[in-house]
Amino acid sequence: MGSIRRARPRSRGRTLSDQPVSSRNRAWPVLERRGSAALLHASAPDPGGHRLACVCFPVSPAVVIGSAQPASDFDADRMSLAGVGLARRRSGGGAVLVAPGCQLWLDVFVPSDDVLAQPDVGKSFHWLGDAFAQAIAAVLGTSAGELGIVAHRGSVQTSPWSKVLCYAGLGAGEVTVAGRKVVGMSQRRERSGAWIYSMALIGGQARDLADLLTGDEERRAKARKVLDGVGLAEADYFAEALTEEILSRLP
Repeated sequence: MGSIRRARPRSRGRTLSDQPVSSRNRAWPVLERRGSAALLHASAPDPGGHRLACVCFPVSPAVVIGSAQPASDFDADRMSLAGVGLARRRSGGGAVLVAPGCQLWLDVFVPSDDVLAQPDVGKSFHWLGDAFAQAIAAVLGTSAGELGIVAHRGSVQTSPWSKVLCYAGLGAGEVTVAGRKVVGMSQRRERSGAWIYSMALIGGQARDLADLLTGDEERRAKARKVLDGVGLAEADYFAEALTEEILSRLP
C-alpha cells in the first residue's frame, strides 16, 4: 500500500467543491470537482439538460464499488488500517481504487437529444473511448497503432474477477494500451440523458486494491497478479497532461 499512503492528504474531504473552469472546447462546459469519493458520487451536479464534463479530484483514498456490488468484497479492518474509505457509485461494474494524483476521473453528461446520444448502450461509449485513445497517444508522443492503443469495439470480455475488480474485464469503449486496460467506463441513464463515468489509471497503484480484499493471502495474491497488468505506470503529471488533451478532443 506504499503509493496510497504517500498520496494520503490531511483533509478527509468532508466538503465538496464544484468550480467551473475554462475549456478550449466551447461545446463542453467543464466543472472541476474536489471532495471525497463518497461525496463526488453521492452529489451529482445538475447539467440542466446540456452537455457537461466533470473532472473529479478525490482528496483521499477510497475503494469505489459498483451499484450492486457487496461491500463485503473488501476487508473493513484492512481499509481502516490503510486509511482508505469506501464509496458506492450509481452505475454497475466492479471496484476501483482512487487516490489523489493516481487517475484521471472524467464524468460526462450527454443529453438524450444530443447527436452523441445512442439508444444502443454499448455503442454510446465508443466516441469517448476514441477520444481517450487519441489523447493517450498524443501525450505519449506516438500513434495509437504504434503502441497498440485500442478503444474496444467487441463483445464484453469477462473474467473470474470482473464482478469484483473493474479493471479485470473489458467493455465497450474501454481503452487498452499494449494489451493493458487503462480506461474503464460505466454508465447511468435517466430521462434527460446519460452520465458516462470514465477513469484512466495512472501511476501504477492499481495492485494496491488487492491488498484490501477479504479472504486469505492466496486470494489477494491472485488479484494482485490480475491488477499488475492494468493501468499506466506514468508519473503523476501525466494525469494533468492527459486531462488537457482529452478535454480538447471531446467532439
